[in-house]
Amino acid sequence: MPDWSGSVVPRWMIVGEWRAHPVRIVTAIIAIAIGVALGFAVHLVNASALDRFARGVAIVNGGADLRIEAAGGQGFGDDLYARVARVPGVAAVSPVVHLHARLGTLAIDLLGTDVLRTAMVTPMLVPTAGRGDDPTTLFDPASLFLSRAALAGHRVGEEVTVVVDGRARNFWIAGSVPGGGDRALGIIDIAAAQDRFDRLGKIDRLDLRLSEGADAAKARAAVAAMLPGDALLAGSTDDDSRTDALSRAYRVNLDMLALVALLTGAFLVYSAQVLSITRRRPQFALLRVMGASQRLILGQLIVEGLILGLIGAAIGILAGLGLATAVLRLVGGDLGSGYFGGAGRPPLLFDPWAALGFAGLGLAAALVGSLIPARQAAGIAPSVSLRNLGDAVDPRRRPAIVPALLLALAGLGFALMPAVHGMSLFGYGAIGLLLAAGIGAMPWLARILLAPLARHRFASPVADLAIGRLWGAPSQAAVALSGIVASVGLMIAMAVMVASFRGSVDDWLGQILSADLYLSADGGTPFDRVAQARMARVPGIDRIDFGAQHGISLAPARPPVLLFTRDGDTMPPAIGAEVAAPPGAVAVRISEPAARLYHLAPGSTVALPLGPHPVRAVVTAIYRDYARQSGAITIDGRTYDRLTGDTARGEAAITLAPHATMAATIAGLRHALPPTVSDVVQIVPTRALKARALAIFDRSFAITYGLELVAVVVGLAGVAATTSAQTIARTREFGMLRHLGVTRRQIVAMLGLEGALLGSVGGIAGIALGCVLAQILIHVINPQSFNWTMETRLPIGLLVGVGLALVAASALTAMLAGRRAVSEDAVRAVREDW
Repeated sequence: MPDWSGSVVPRWMIVGEWRAHPVRIVTAIIAIAIGVALGFAVHLVNASALDRFARGVAIVNGGADLRIEAAGGQGFGDDLYARVARVPGVAAVSPVVHLHARLGTLAIDLLGTDVLRTAMVTPMLVPTAGRGDDPTTLFDPASLFLSRAALAGHRVGEEVTVVVDGRARNFWIAGSVPGGGDRALGIIDIAAAQDRFDRLGKIDRLDLRLSEGADAAKARAAVAAMLPGDALLAGSTDDDSRTDALSRAYRVNLDMLALVALLTGAFLVYSAQVLSITRRRPQFALLRVMGASQRLILGQLIVEGLILGLIGAAIGILAGLGLATAVLRLVGGDLGSGYFGGAGRPPLLFDPWAALGFAGLGLAAALVGSLIPARQAAGIAPSVSLRNLGDAVDPRRRPAIVPALLLALAGLGFALMPAVHGMSLFGYGAIGLLLAAGIGAMPWLARILLAPLARHRFASPVADLAIGRLWGAPSQAAVALSGIVASVGLMIAMAVMVASFRGSVDDWLGQILSADLYLSADGGTPFDRVAQARMARVPGIDRIDFGAQHGISLAPARPPVLLFTRDGDTMPPAIGAEVAAPPGAVAVRISEPAARLYHLAPGSTVALPLGPHPVRAVVTAIYRDYARQSGAITIDGRTYDRLTGDTARGEAAITLAPHATMAATIAGLRHALPPTVSDVVQIVPTRALKARALAIFDRSFAITYGLELVAVVVGLAGVAATTSAQTIARTREFGMLRHLGVTRRQIVAMLGLEGALLGSVGGIAGIALGCVLAQILIHVINPQSFNWTMETRLPIGLLVGVGLALVAASALTAMLAGRRAVSEDAVRAVREDW
């Protein structure tokens, strides 16, 4: 008897099987490798961009122990500086004026600092004089110090013009900021920043260094107690939370989408193992008769799957590294999203733990794909397997539907669960459970759909043979259908979600872009009342409504909310209920993301940081906004002017007079603009603005389309491999049919009809399942991840095209494989049965 405790026989069987059917094995390995590579590459790109972006934020913030920052765009009174400096536990305080400026066409963060205080609190922001050791240049009101990124194209000693909110001021480059890194950063004296840019009595930030051994919690509480309404207390933890929240949902969604290919790979491993086990059932039975245990057979099959997973995971990690490097070089770190626009082209940040994690996912996918068929193979009695080479499931038994129903109910329960830390983890779990339910229901559904055909007798024997085969081998049909349903269902779900999203964005743009022209200025609100009046008198303008936007912070750990001011009757249209504000109350409208993030509804109140004392505003309505995931608030321009005294504007919606020409009106507006901002003002027709917005949408979903396409290609390749392998495995069946008088052409036609029927059943089930999964994406994952809603839109043309393509591909694959299978001599094909 063989020594079954050794590894010679199992190793011989594994090598022999792989040598006999290398294409099927390579297909499964490639599927695992693609899934691991996509997931790992997306993770590396996002992690590298996020790290670069976070480093840039940390440079601008200086790395202080604590930071008091302005909640609104107007700063806060500099009298707070003296009071905070006297708080027990605070060793030093450094005041900062933070301005968003332009140096030529380059946007830079311009910081006004006190060099002596900066050296005590945030030494990384201390500039270095570029000429000699004259320290007086550090205090010269005309001195400007630039980081390496901002200094590109300039030289020390050069005179340059800096523009802030339309105010142009001349400086000379006196040196550099060694700690500025790759951030476009400029530093001037704080007194010069306040005097030259109309910020007297105002500062934007106080950087705090705590005393050695001080009670940080007590010091923080003491500082927080004295803050005015237009200031917030923040620290490095808040910065990390804010930066992470900016793109968390986008990153998680891409990671999940990348793993769709890995999930499809698991089904390919499953189908490859099922077919391999089905073909080798007599071999396993013979080994059992010769003394091999169930445990050894089970272990061998699991080891086969793990080897597939190891090879696929290793290839996937290497491919993911190469893909991430190429993406960072060619596209940058934002993957089209725009979240990391300031991150440039970050260097690759390799994460060994992430590599191990994604490799582990590849191993897990291969293991799961091997475990189920391995357990089934080990449990079959040897006496049955030695002679019965048919389907493992009795075709007379009604396929079970209860397990699939239980999975579906669990998936629906998950869909009703709330988000976890802003991530729709239960939503993704619901998709996984519903996908498993759909695949588990395939034998039952196939019987339901094929029952009318099975009861009918056709004039053509080819049709009878094809339908009889599918009816009599339910488990083998289910193997092929599982790959079809998995790939088609996930593809359709993403296609319906993207089509719904794009259609909703298109409708939203049509609602908010009602004027003929839109004017906007980068970097602030530069148009004062004089400039506004001059622009309103331009010939050809029937109506011009000005507006502005300011970043305000409602919570230190969340990204800023945009506060929009709108002159005239140009408030965004409401969705849902609308309430009237009480007499004398400040009325605002808030976007869907703001309502979800801050738990607001019509009738709620929100504190706006528009001065030393927060302004309590009443939410009168919620409006749709797909452009700002962090939330937006819209307030009437006259109310904003009364509360803040700020009458400057940076945007305008322009309606042309009858018979006015657009080109002449644009030229007149250009002539009326202040000269300091004319080169950064955009005047765009509505049609072009809408096209640009949709182009941005398509670019942001470019990586989504790419990942979806790869997952579908992997899935369809798996369907082709499964169909081909099943066809080749039936060589002896075809030989018997040849002995009975069936021609080769009839067998090939039979296989084509079988493939078409499988494609039809799988297509119907996959499309239906995909539409259900799309509802989870649209109504659960998107609101929980991005805080906005949309209406379902079915791309009918795509659904029909996918269904027809699937039927044609399945039929063609089966026929091509059938031509190979029936080419062997009929006697040799059945000799093993005699």
